[in-house]
Amino acid sequence: MTERDRPTAGGTRRLELRVPGMDCPSCAEKIRGSVEGLDGVEGMEAHVASGTLVTTYDPEVADEGAIRERVGAAGYAVADDGSELVLSVPGMDCCANEIEAALGDVDGVEGVESRPAAGRLIVSGTVDTETVVDAVEAAGYEATPVDGRDRLREPREIWRGRRAAGTAVGAVLVVAGGLLAFVAPGANPELFAVAGRSYAASHVLFVLAAAVAGAPIVRNGYYSARTHSLDIDLLMSVGILASVAAHHPFEGATLAVLFSVAELLERFSMDRARASIRELLDRSPETARIKRADGTEETVSADAVAVGDVVVVRPGERIPVDGVVREGQSAVNQAPITGESVPLDRSEGEEVYAGTIAESGYLEVEATSEADESTLARIVELVESAEREKTDREQFVDRFAGVYTPIVVLAAIVVAVAPPALAGASWNTWFLRGLTLLVIACPCAFVISTPVSVVSGITSAAKHGVLIKGGRYLEAAGESDVVAVDKTGTLTTGELAVTDVYALGGIDEDDLLARASAVEKRSEHPLGEAIVAHATELGVENDHAVAGFEALAGRGVRADLDGERHYVGKPGLFEGLVPALQRTRTDGGEAVADAPARRGGVETALAEAVVDLERAGKTAVLVGTDDRLLGVIGVADRLRPEAAWTVERLEAQGVRVVMLTGDNEGTARAIAEEIGIGEYHAGLLPEEKLAAIRRLEAESSGVVMVGDGINDAPALATATVGVAMGAAGTDTAIETADVALMGDDLSRLPYLHRLSRSANGVIRGNIWSSLAVKAILAAGAPFGVVTVIHAVVIGDMGMSLGVTGNAMRLSRVEPDRPDDRPEAG
Repeated sequence: MTERDRPTAGGTRRLELRVPGMDCPSCAEKIRGSVEGLDGVEGMEAHVASGTLVTTYDPEVADEGAIRERVGAAGYAVADDGSELVLSVPGMDCCANEIEAALGDVDGVEGVESRPAAGRLIVSGTVDTETVVDAVEAAGYEATPVDGRDRLREPREIWRGRRAAGTAVGAVLVVAGGLLAFVAPGANPELFAVAGRSYAASHVLFVLAAAVAGAPIVRNGYYSARTHSLDIDLLMSVGILASVAAHHPFEGATLAVLFSVAELLERFSMDRARASIRELLDRSPETARIKRADGTEETVSADAVAVGDVVVVRPGERIPVDGVVREGQSAVNQAPITGESVPLDRSEGEEVYAGTIAESGYLEVEATSEADESTLARIVELVESAEREKTDREQFVDRFAGVYTPIVVLAAIVVAVAPPALAGASWNTWFLRGLTLLVIACPCAFVISTPVSVVSGITSAAKHGVLIKGGRYLEAAGESDVVAVDKTGTLTTGELAVTDVYALGGIDEDDLLARASAVEKRSEHPLGEAIVAHATELGVENDHAVAGFEALAGRGVRADLDGERHYVGKPGLFEGLVPALQRTRTDGGEAVADAPARRGGVETALAEAVVDLERAGKTAVLVGTDDRLLGVIGVADRLRPEAAWTVERLEAQGVRVVMLTGDNEGTARAIAEEIGIGEYHAGLLPEEKLAAIRRLEAESSGVVMVGDGINDAPALATATVGVAMGAAGTDTAIETADVALMGDDLSRLPYLHRLSRSANGVIRGNIWSSLAVKAILAAGAPFGVVTVIHAVVIGDMGMSLGVTGNAMRLSRVEPDRPDDRPEAG
């Protein structure tokens, strides 16, 4: 089994194929129409930007071979089929001749191309993978097949292919024929006549040009007709054949050559979009140096590294796999993952990621995942599949194109036939005008305007440590005008520490910490972890027997210590014991049902201590039993240094920033005032936080919720766009969030909003400029103002290049940093 063909839930299989020729929406629709007609195919995704086709099928009904045949039947070649096998051979250097000689004796091998510098071997012919790998290994080298995703590292040789050569020949023939027909008509002899029509030398050259340059177009048009796809290939094929048949070979040849040039340029521009994905792939090295048990080192393909292998990384090298440092220390540049270029020190026991760079020291890293399951690999896979969920604009474009093309084709037929048939007008004149409208009927530039912008924007964001899961989230983030942020772990670092301990009721501080830490030991809340860590650091002995632990969502925890019920939590949990604490409540709710009943007196000093802690921006954690309070523990968190700058920059972009927190009113107010947030909601239980988001959505055009991706998962799912902080190495955050900030860096939020707004502007500009150009050309065609040349050069080739080039501008959107601001004065 390969990574390209793997099982999924429900007994189906998922097959991923690379189809380099699938570089426009009409190509994808043609393949879709062919493959989806196969019994057993349950789903298909065509990713034009990456040139990959993902098919889900029932292995009991269909198989990989049948799917490949259907792709071929649509007129497209699968790059990773048996006719060409790409192997990674890390040890191949000056000895490539030995490998070529070894493969020369293998039956079915038709050609071998070695690329020692890249460590790649390309074998053509009809031979299975295992036979080739065995032959290479018999020559003394390790070989690993390279799957379709890794082939994206290799850009296509567009200008050296057969299509480019045929286009060049056709262009030469058109120029030669044009010189004879229009410049030197005296040197343009009549050669023969067929069906009453005379053919001069120029006519023959034009027909040859149409045949040479138009053959691939007509071939694709044939496949379009077979799959009932009214796309540009079919329209152009009809135009070329009709022109030649109607004795207009110059127009047919011109159409064939210009459209071929347009196709080549479109492939080139699409390759530029794919190059951004290749840049992500290139961040991960192809080879790794494994340290064996006997101390020897062996260089292997990065794909061959297994979980548990120890990889050696020297200064200046990229780390090939995700793993944990087992020996050594180095400053590691994590920019390929988090977008943050400031190196972080990594030493024994700390995590590192594939694609990051060990800048200053030697490391031995134990692999914790295989190469295709690394954080970087998941990022690349998510970027490649970003086209899966179409944006609202893209869905509109598809619906519009489905109506636009048939209407314009019908108009072209009417223009070509009606005036000559009804008014006796010239057939030649109106045929050419109808042909021009036929060319204009193609909505290619209009259709690719959105997906190419989405891929450009999402790939650019990934390079800067912002992982956007799909085009609709890119679109929605730019349209949302409210950013709701959680406090703990988002505006603050989440690194809580105990700052104050006040003991009451005849116990000392150590006893208070012992009781609180005993209850909190089973809690996963950051506040509880801080209390446990503080007690451990002070060496507080804890011999309490704990039973009946229960978490009280949004309020605290309780458990039985040595048979006595204890509570640790927010002041609201103890309102029955200290009514004065009710002044700190902000939600206006009723007393908590689980709170202990009042059996003691009011502890005024304790209430004042709680108020003082909250005014200082600290969180007050109370400890008590059913009938008495034992004390209060103050816990503080540190604000992120970039928090105030982020809020300022977002508000400058016209965004309303709101803080939602379950913390108390005093702490929330102190934090909000310090970083400049004018609106906050404190003391929110989880369900109240969801209600607040829904209320904000009703008041705005959308809400971007920013949280830690785990504790805030329900809130992130409820918001228009959910953004998870610090997602690097966190599978849950990467999989569940709509957008993941790979590093703990709030300054990426203004960048996300600016990029998303820029992307929406680019998409709108592409769509409306395409529509405007098509409308102008369509209006001018019936009057003879617009010719076939205008329709191809401006309406098709020009606009395709224009929308692609405009989309590529998104790659130049760079994130600002707090230290980018000019100094005062």
